[in-house]
Amino acid sequence: MRIASNTASEVMLRQIQQLSANQSKLQQQVGSGRRITNPEDDPAAVGRVLTLQSEQRRLAQYEANANRALTLSQTAYSGLKGLKQISDRANELATLGTGAMSSDQMNAYAIEVSQMVEQALQHANSQSGNDYVFAGTDVSNKPFEINTTTGLVEYGGNSDGAPIQLSEATTVVATTSGSTNEDIADMLNALISLRDALASGDPDQVRATQPALQVGENTVIGAMADVGGIQTRIEAAKSQQADGATNLESRVSDESSLDLPTAIVKLTQLQTAYEAALASTTKVMNLSLLDYIR
Repeated sequence: MRIASNTASEVMLRQIQQLSANQSKLQQQVGSGRRITNPEDDPAAVGRVLTLQSEQRRLAQYEANANRALTLSQTAYSGLKGLKQISDRANELATLGTGAMSSDQMNAYAIEVSQMVEQALQHANSQSGNDYVFAGTDVSNKPFEINTTTGLVEYGGNSDGAPIQLSEATTVVATTSGSTNEDIADMLNALISLRDALASGDPDQVRATQPALQVGENTVIGAMADVGGIQTRIEAAKSQQADGATNLESRVSDESSLDLPTAIVKLTQLQTAYEAALASTTKVMNLSLLDYIR
């Protein structure tokens, strides 16, 4: 009889230990709000979560790329907008310079255009952080500088574009092309020609600069349209990335999150079962002790 009682006690003790372990695990899950707290909880689900988290990291890199691309394109657009304003004023002054005016007026316009050349150079050498945005891939070196021998602006960048990955299948070059950058140099030199023509006081020389000035303006307008289109593509990619991030987060949550109301009910049931088992075991062990005494 004593052996049977001991065996029953041992079985009940193992049951209590198992209930305690289950209760502890569920308490941990409820506290964290996650169904999976250890890989052994659900190895298959853990594998799926790790795969989803890898996708999240890759998407986060695409999001960072898109933000960088957008900043570059916004800086480029701002620089082009500044050049457009200067071009508008230059064409206005060129028209005025072909009419009858005094040499003092012509000289005053020449001084204004000289200042505009300096401003245009600043716009053409716009930077995003430490990178020159109108330099192709040679972003560390100032792309537009005046040659001290010729007095003309030279483009020192290259014709390459730096593609930025926005998704597995999509890349974008966030700024202007190398050929457009070379055309910007021509636009700056058209300004220099206008300055010199106004300084000469000769309306015919001023008139001769107008075609190049108009070409320069067309270059800037076309570049603004191109960069604006690039920004639209980047914004669309960012919207897709945001949707993808939300979807991935939801899938990770579905795999690992805990149904809290159900878990609390189950925890209450475990606690009740644990207390009942503890009481039964105590009773059995007390009976065993009495048997032993007898």
